[in-house]
Amino acid sequence: MLPTILARRPLLALAAVALGALPLSAQTRERARDLGIRIPGTPGPLNAITDVAGVTVGHTTLIRGTGRLVPGQGPVRTGVTAILPRGKAGPDSVFAAWFTLNGNGEMTGTTWIQESGLLEGPILLTTTHSVGVVRDATIDWMNRNGRAPMFALPVVAETFDGMLNDDKGFHVKPEHVFAALDGARGGVVPEGNVGGGTGMACHFFKGGIGTASRRVRVADSTYTVGVLVQCNYGARSTFRVDGVPVGQEIRDLRPCIAGTQKPSREWLAEVPLCGAAPAPGSAPRDTARQRPEGAGSIIVVVATDAPLLPHQLKRLATRVTLGIGRMGGYGENSSGDIFLAFSTANREASVASGIGTLRMLSNEHIDPFFVATVQATEEAILNAMLAAETMTGADDFRIFALPHDRLVEVMRKHGRIAP
Repeated sequence: MLPTILARRPLLALAAVALGALPLSAQTRERARDLGIRIPGTPGPLNAITDVAGVTVGHTTLIRGTGRLVPGQGPVRTGVTAILPRGKAGPDSVFAAWFTLNGNGEMTGTTWIQESGLLEGPILLTTTHSVGVVRDATIDWMNRNGRAPMFALPVVAETFDGMLNDDKGFHVKPEHVFAALDGARGGVVPEGNVGGGTGMACHFFKGGIGTASRRVRVADSTYTVGVLVQCNYGARSTFRVDGVPVGQEIRDLRPCIAGTQKPSREWLAEVPLCGAAPAPGSAPRDTARQRPEGAGSIIVVVATDAPLLPHQLKRLATRVTLGIGRMGGYGENSSGDIFLAFSTANREASVASGIGTLRMLSNEHIDPFFVATVQATEEAILNAMLAAETMTGADDFRIFALPHDRLVEVMRKHGRIAP
């Protein structure tokens, strides 16, 4: 049974569920490989970022209310996801680097990562307007757990869930951040409508959290590359899976208004009612008057146990763009596409004084890690969409899940799944 986290502030009355990792049998929604879709490459045993030994993930998911948006009250469809590079084993730093494909978004702490090459704490993913409270709560959690130096510059990244969520209501509270961090575990990672991904949309289907991994053999050693995404980007028309133009094949199931009241937000005025017949001769379009096709964001975290130094991790983070491109993302103007890569090798990455001894993979062997990053990114995005379920949120705005049966039919039509 999943533990329910009760808010310390009774007036919030939030339905808040803290999710760590689950046993393998707890996965209820089929993932890409369960459907016969084989993105190239060899995954780890869990096909998750937690295949990298020591990495743990936790979520707090906040869901409350239905109907018309009342700012400050709800409906609420949001949350927090926490990634601990070395779990709760201690505050040991890891080498890291970051890259942005398009910078219409936020990831705190990156100036110091760029300067030092070090990530010195957990990574948090949340909604756009909760970056501040999540950052402050993370510092508090680090201090209380003896994981903070004299000062802390934690990494908090965001994507915008304002179509489904009361995004200006500031519903993420410090206790939700603590729950995600304290609940972080290894094992199977819950995906879809969880944590920071609760209210997200991807290629105008329901999006959210997804993960995947790849194993890389170098000489006599086998390493792992794991990826976790918070997927909230992309146009339907460009959506592809393993090269197949799925967005052109599944053109219906567009976002719609499930209620009868006019939305409270003017920018949703042109979104049709669910079940309304399209005008004769009209072409499907990604509606929401002020949301251009391709708007949104994606945050990607890459973990590896290979001994890569910061300049090499920068190269891995850069290759994330190719995985997004294979899915049909182009880093559009209104998208915040920000990526972070870290290595759990070189356990004493940050020495207090003197000279440290490091291991480094030769650049001559790095190409398979580039390929693994691209493959795991592509599959993590797809897993996020397959795990997500149809959601109705603020102003009865509804985003449909990617239908598994129709995806399989399209992939079979294009020869990606055997008849």
